[in-house]
Parts: sequence; structure tokens; C-alpha cells
Amino acid sequence: MAYFCFHAFDKPGVLDTRLALRDTHRAFLRNHDHPLTVHVGGPLLNADGQMHGSMLVIEAETKAVVEAFLAQDEYMKAGIFASYTLEQFNWGLGQPEARNG
Repeated sequence: MAYFCFHAFDKPGVLDTRLALRDTHRAFLRNHDHPLTVHVGGPLLNADGQMHGSMLVIEAETKAVVEAFLAQDEYMKAGIFASYTLEQFNWGLGQPEARNG
């Protein structure tokens, strides 16, 4: 298994859409049938404390598994992101304990 970091910035003017979809988005991250684990996640905040993006750390076998998962998320389906990256992540500090099986 590998870790992947998803880092996204919202398009201008989508805060209302983000807020309207937030509960559904959060429920999806917690309750899904994809073969992965979302370990860390939350909104990015601008200097005024307003949400303007997202960050997730996801554990999965491959990047393709994470991409398929993210494609089903309400934020992605609504097209709120101006840009995003998805990169393999070497979790050096504060890594969760290794799981058996």
C-alpha cells in the first residue's frame, strides 16, 4: 500500500456550492466501498479563514484506485476545483501504525 496526497484549490465563487455539498462530501469520504483508506482530510483556508480548497491523505494500492475514488466525490462531480494535484506521499512524521492484514 502507498499513501497519496490530494491537494486542490477551488474556483473563484464556489463557496456556496462547497457548503451545500459539504455534508455529502464528508459522508462519502467516511463511508464508501472503495479499496482505500482516507487517513487525513480537511479544507484549506485562505487568509480570511474561508475555505478555498481541500487536502486529503489516502492510502491505496495505486494512484488509479485513488483517482477512481475521487471521481465519485461530490466536489469533483460539481467541478468546484480550479486545479489539483495527486501525488504519492512519503509519510515520515506521525505515520499511523502499520496494520496487519
